Amino acid sequence: MVDIPGLPVPDAGPVFAFALLVHIAAGVTAVLAGLVAMLTRKGGAWHMGAGRVFLVGIVALFATMAVMTVIRWPATAHLAALGASALSAAALGWRNRRRGGSDGAHIAWMSLAYVAMLTAFYVDNGPHLPVWERLPDWSFWFLPAAVGAPLTIRAIRRHQGGSPASPAVRGRSET
Repeated sequence: MVDIPGLPVPDAGPVFAFALLVHIAAGVTAVLAGLVAMLTRKGGAWHMGAGRVFLVGIVALFATMAVMTVIRWPATAHLAALGASALSAAALGWRNRRRGGSDGAHIAWMSLAYVAMLTAFYVDNGPHLPVWERLPDWSFWFLPAAVGAPLTIRAIRRHQGGSPASPAVRGRSET
């Protein structure tokens, strides 16, 4: 076991170490790109660019997770399930947008991908992080969703209610 700033890292060989290095870079990239996408005007250049970077980050996270999971199976099977959930949700969110689906579904799928990504991080690293180390193990599984779900609902409601092109506004009759 190697200790990198308080986080124990398995000494599983050079392939694992390289995959972990790329995984960390992809994770930081996906987190930051996801934040930019969340905080910028929907449909704008920044939102779409950040969304693409987020999607690439999720794909890279999944690929490196797969390598590390094979090396450390079965200890990391739960992380493989979370990674598959994040990748699937991101792919569905991207597909929804490409096929002209609803904004609400796009927001929900991409939010689910973001929450699954954070859940995997906290499940794996939470017990070693300052403050988080004091929380019970179950909280690493549920806190990201407990925070993400209300924010996602708010974003969907806000987007549907505030856009003149949204079905909620278009369907209103003028009297």
